[in-house]
Amino acid sequence: MNPGSDRLLLSLGFALAACTFLSPVEVRAAGPSGEPLTRQALEQMIEQYIRTHPEVIEQSLQSLENKRAAEEQERQKAALATHQQELLNDPASPVSGNPAGDVTVVEFFDYRCGYCKRAASALTQLQQSDARVRVVYKDFPILGETSELAAKAALASNLQGKHRAFHEALLATKDDLTKEQLFRIAAEAGVDVNRLDQDMTRPEWQPILDRNRALAKTLGISGTPAFIVGNDLVPGALDLKTLQELVAHKRKQ
Repeated sequence: MNPGSDRLLLSLGFALAACTFLSPVEVRAAGPSGEPLTRQALEQMIEQYIRTHPEVIEQSLQSLENKRAAEEQERQKAALATHQQELLNDPASPVSGNPAGDVTVVEFFDYRCGYCKRAASALTQLQQSDARVRVVYKDFPILGETSELAAKAALASNLQGKHRAFHEALLATKDDLTKEQLFRIAAEAGVDVNRLDQDMTRPEWQPILDRNRALAKTLGISGTPAFIVGNDLVPGALDLKTLQELVAHKRKQ
């Protein structure tokens, strides 16, 4: 594409934004009354206006960004509504808190994620302070093979009814999660390590992790942690106050 075509495309790309800010007087003055503007005249008008009012570019880009953000939010809400059953009632996802709670908090997390470790105490405090909260854990290992190994170990610990203790211990450690460290932490959490070693190799864990990854992608989740409460999806290491506000908002709906 030649430079002239590039310039034309650039000019036309900003034409709508520029014309939005033109007054009727300016539009009439752009060319002789009743005569259509030539391509060259239109280019010159747009380029001159942008030179004179460069802020129009920033304003237009901001409007576009806001529009896309609003569209993404609506898409995300629709996806949350469509996948409620997978989020709330997947029998493969470990659950803690009140199994019959009136509000469910869903967390996508990675055991090696520093922000997940930071948020872990807030989620524990929420369950301790609110007996009506139910928590669903979605293993979402995105930080390599070690994260995936830890996720499979945690899922396997659920067969012994020890998931929550092991889960919280994993997120509390600052050590790298080698297999030896996983077994040490498991033993301290009351998990039968010999059984865990065997259960970790069961074939059902990989499909669970794959489903969680696919669900995260559908919901627009690319990092950890991410929390879902009702129709609210909030990424990041949330504190206790924010979690409580999300739960209270859900209860009002």
